[in-house]
Amino acid sequence: MGLTGIQIFKLLPKTNCGDCNVPTCLAFAMNLAAGKAELDACPHVSEEAKAELAESSAPPIRTVTIGAGDIVVPIGGETVLYRHEKTFFNKTGLGVLISDDEPAKAVKEKLKRIDKLDYERVGLMLHADVVALKSVTGEPEKFAKLAKLVAKECKAAPVLMAEPGVIEAGIEILKARRPLLYAATEENLDEMAEIAKMSELPLTVKGNSLTEVAAMTDKLTAMGIKDLVIDAGNRALKGSLFDHVAARRIAINEGNRSLGFPTIAFPCEMTDDLMMETVYASVHVAKYAGITVLSDLKGENLFPLLLERLNVYTDPQRPMKTTEGIYEINNPDENSPVLITSNFSLTYFVVSGEIEASRVPTWLLVLDTDGLSVLTAWAAGKFVGETVGALVKKCGIADKIKKRELVLPGFAAVISGDVEEELGSDWKVIIGPRESSHIPAFLRQNYEN
Repeated sequence: MGLTGIQIFKLLPKTNCGDCNVPTCLAFAMNLAAGKAELDACPHVSEEAKAELAESSAPPIRTVTIGAGDIVVPIGGETVLYRHEKTFFNKTGLGVLISDDEPAKAVKEKLKRIDKLDYERVGLMLHADVVALKSVTGEPEKFAKLAKLVAKECKAAPVLMAEPGVIEAGIEILKARRPLLYAATEENLDEMAEIAKMSELPLTVKGNSLTEVAAMTDKLTAMGIKDLVIDAGNRALKGSLFDHVAARRIAINEGNRSLGFPTIAFPCEMTDDLMMETVYASVHVAKYAGITVLSDLKGENLFPLLLERLNVYTDPQRPMKTTEGIYEINNPDENSPVLITSNFSLTYFVVSGEIEASRVPTWLLVLDTDGLSVLTAWAAGKFVGETVGALVKKCGIADKIKKRELVLPGFAAVISGDVEEELGSDWKVIIGPRESSHIPAFLRQNYEN
């Protein structure tokens, strides 16, 4: 169990300096005890106090990192059950299962998809990030061959699924990628523990219940193995969901360190239907898998999971924003129209999508409104004549066009006079549609050659 606020306060410098952005050391101690602050926020705490407070200030779910290089996947590290309480930090790793009895061609196609299926959203590149290698044959040579194929064809973070005597063949090839080892069970616990200690790699603990898993994690942590991932073993959706939620709740609400580790889910072992797998995976992204593994990843099942993951792991207290600037849509030139919108990501993607659908080459200016929509930003004084005029002047759009016309969103018509005053007589301000769905018809009618 963690220390109380008063116990933590006794270890702090008691200067009340405010450098931690909290007025007093007592208040900071209370925040630390409640998991609402990080110890690193205090620049004056002694090394001795840091060592004593380390366990108390650590998140109830341990952070475990797999992967290396271009793709590093941190999982766990969570402090709350519900994202609106604070936020979720380390997004669920989405992975694909490959086995050493699959044809090489099929494996290569899966690996190619996991590397090539990238999607841009809110200025972020979304992609799958885990590949699980499973030994079905039990032959080290075939498992090593599969590991070599992954090393050559794919950058994803690996999970090595094999028994002692076989898993070492994959470790030898992929150790530099920091793979997750799967799995220690009651039957092979000592052997897998020795392999994990020697290789200094994270280890999955698999049991038939959370009680069984907790007993094994206690034994492993006593042996000095702390980077653990848990799998309670249930392969029915209801039971698996219960185990993930229960483990998270027990770790966070009761401070039980035995279950304070990220979890892994296998929708690929729950059904033979890929789309049902996707449905099961979506449940585990929300509640609360650190990694979820599917039998295959294609555009039609990966993209919705990536969007769900993005939404679940976006801080609900911070608006999603797009970078201010000029965006070229449909290859505009000097004769193309200029539209403007706010940097609220949903607004940007809706507007840019409608412009793309029109097929009319267009310049789109995005104004920084602190992530507010056009109407809300206008009400807050952020989408007004002065700010719009300033963006047009500083972004350099005037150097890219011949005809100086600026199309305002229909809901911002009230600022047209102010914008004209800011830009001067060289510019003409045009009122565009009030609804984004009318943008294609507006552009085709007024600007299509």
